[in-house]
Amino acid sequence: SKTSTMEKELNEAGDAGYQFSSVMGGDSAVGGKEVLVVVRKSAGAPATEKRVFKLLATSKTSTMQKEMQQLGDEGFEYQGQTVFQSAFGGREVVVIMQRNPAAGGRTIQYQLLATSKTSTMQKELQEAGETGFQLMGMTISKTAIGGAEMVCILAKVSQ
Repeated sequence: SKTSTMEKELNEAGDAGYQFSSVMGGDSAVGGKEVLVVVRKSAGAPATEKRVFKLLATSKTSTMQKEMQQLGDEGFEYQGQTVFQSAFGGREVVVIMQRNPAAGGRTIQYQLLATSKTSTMQKELQEAGETGFQLMGMTISKTAIGGAEMVCILAKVSQ
């Protein structure tokens, strides 16, 4: 699949000392659907500072929450998210996670919020913020039934 190919390419870049910079999904110039990921390499970064990447893609928010938390327990950090639309019309939220071996043994707790109502999202973001969560990223996409759904990802670091 395209996501497994992208994850492989990201990990090859991580082995070469690159780290995540940005992600964007959308239509390509030839009418296809693409996800573009930009990685960067710091001039003074040690050669041993290799990053490990995981790419998560699903249309189910409960699955994404579970998979993100499993990676958070292993020290993976949220890097970015976008919406990927397959050639068959399916839409998935794509999340890129990265583990930096230099970060030590910290874990990250993730919370994923999804709703079509901005008032509900505002309330849920406020409640999560009061418990120490910080907003990491947000996407908005059409759902299978034609509405728009906001997906917000929040994180809280534990040492």
